[in-house]
Amino acid sequence: MTQTGFTGINVASVLVESAHRHASRTAITLGPQSLSYTQVWAQTRAYAGALRAKGVGPGSKVAVLMPNIPHFAFTYYAVLGLGATVVPVHALLKRHEIEYVLADSEASILVAAAPLLGEGAPGAQAAGVELLSVLAPEELGTTRLEDLAAAATPIDQIELCHPEDIAAILYTSGTTGKPKGAMLSHFALLEQTSALLIGTFDMDENDKILGALPLFHIFGQTIVLNLGIRSGAELVLVPKFNGAEAWDALVNGGITIMAGVPTMYVALVEAARGKEDRPSSLRYAVSGGAALPLSILERFEQASGALIHEGYGLTETSPVVSFNEVGVPTVPGSIGRPIWGIDAEIADPAIADKIVLLPRGELGEVVVRGHNLFSGYLGRPEATAEAVVDGWFRTGDLGTKGEDDYLRIMDRKKDMVLRNGYNVYPREVEEALLTHPEISNVAVYGVPDDVRGQEVAAAVTLTPGSTLTVEAVRAYGEERLAAYKYPRIVELVQEFPVGPSGKILKRELVASYVERVGGASA
Repeated sequence: MTQTGFTGINVASVLVESAHRHASRTAITLGPQSLSYTQVWAQTRAYAGALRAKGVGPGSKVAVLMPNIPHFAFTYYAVLGLGATVVPVHALLKRHEIEYVLADSEASILVAAAPLLGEGAPGAQAAGVELLSVLAPEELGTTRLEDLAAAATPIDQIELCHPEDIAAILYTSGTTGKPKGAMLSHFALLEQTSALLIGTFDMDENDKILGALPLFHIFGQTIVLNLGIRSGAELVLVPKFNGAEAWDALVNGGITIMAGVPTMYVALVEAARGKEDRPSSLRYAVSGGAALPLSILERFEQASGALIHEGYGLTETSPVVSFNEVGVPTVPGSIGRPIWGIDAEIADPAIADKIVLLPRGELGEVVVRGHNLFSGYLGRPEATAEAVVDGWFRTGDLGTKGEDDYLRIMDRKKDMVLRNGYNVYPREVEEALLTHPEISNVAVYGVPDDVRGQEVAAAVTLTPGSTLTVEAVRAYGEERLAAYKYPRIVELVQEFPVGPSGKILKRELVASYVERVGGASA
């Protein structure tokens, strides 16, 4: 990409500005520990000084492997402040997966938190990447970034970057083939925070945000970290989400804004069941990452007394595309309207080499263009060319756009089940099954079938104490859905495989079924 002559932009400026405006206010809380904006900025400057002494600067790439702890923010903004590129690594990856991300991104350093060194250290060694630790005891013998920072000369100011310079590389989940590194520019990430503060969310220095979304994922980075820090809010970090603990934080912790994914709201609804205490400070909640079932939305709103504002986005769109704006009546079941500066339309999914937009109300593929688009997949020009056509990013999601500009998602193109020649949309089946009071969550997917091409399958979790059987779940679906839609295959499970954002990984459910049954006729 050709650089402009303009410099003067850096995602780390969100912290610099708030450190000046809200110096003494609390920026980050983790358990009993609270840090002011001045303290967070001081730690970030020291971390940056230590990394600078290691040779990190413009053109460098530094990987970060941490749960939701203050050190993630220190390292994230330190790397960006030096004009380098940050590569957040999913905290659940195994050593070979970490090795792949480090090698593919060409990171020179991995900064890993002590609890993740078991996989991170061998991953870094295999990739030939220098390892720095945080929170590690001395006896481990690792080079501790905190020690280097304490002895380093802190940076005085952040580097000014070109708008198109790459700030972060985030790896997609890799539904087919190896994960791809989506490159996000300083411009895309900063414009995202500006657009969300201007026209989507109501957030300021008086807010207290529950930081349960993983910060290594783009949803958490944008909605919790960058947006929260820029607005001067307090981030209450949650290293590992637990429904009961999160509900207690909402009730007793003075939380004003909750950001989560559907699986979190399912857990919160279960945690609130039978309890009388309700959150008194919660102003609103936001949901994204996957479609939120209407029954879960309604149960949470009834339990909490706060509205859920549902939105939509992807890693490649920094991530937000659309949202039910705060301050405007929500439209349950929709993902809202495109945010400021973004075009989101519906295109013919059958035409791959060009974008043909469809009339309002017709079902097709959601396509997006605007300031939030990624700069391409690292080292994969062909994959980038397939994803971005005529300036539009093809999301792979099927949906509609009404005359009121509200978007609705039916399903992923790849998740749609083709049974006996009929299209079955998993979300529709999930919504129907979730109306049963003893079903807490559902994942519907297609499995191979010799006769019908695909058969509809459902993995189901039940509420505590439920005696619901597989046969009863199947019968419930048969009563409410057309004969070709209801799931013939039902499995009762304790939990679902989930990705970095908490999204249920249906491909793993399919793979598990095929491994057990061998893909034979159901």
